[in-house]
Amino acid sequence: MFINKESSFKKAIDPTIDLDEETLASVHTVAELAGHCCAREPYQRPDMGHAVNILSSLVELWKPVDQNPEDIYGIDLDMSLPQALKKWQAYEGRSDLESSTSSLLPSLGNTQMSIPSRPYGFAESFTSVDGR
Repeated sequence: MFINKESSFKKAIDPTIDLDEETLASVHTVAELAGHCCAREPYQRPDMGHAVNILSSLVELWKPVDQNPEDIYGIDLDMSLPQALKKWQAYEGRSDLESSTSSLLPSLGNTQMSIPSRPYGFAESFTSVDGR
């Protein structure tokens, strides 16, 4: 991304962000990456691995230093999603997902299948001569 004037770049940043030198450098890095990702031609765009490498170097810088319990609304950001789900279910009075009335939700024991099975006759509709 080509940024002609530093002042116009700073004006485009959310004013609620405390812009110190380190934060400004991080935002500039992300803006440059975003510019490359939005290139017109696909071959000019970076691959996902490059984007991950750029962003992963910023992870520790963006991690909240001090967490105010009132600001996070009781959410434990260090907890995994399955742990958070179990905690929520315990709070709601349920011990597992099997007690749920929805048949679309997978059980916690089967984490390999996150995509529901296709409807009956779904594959046949693509090979049928009638569906031209």
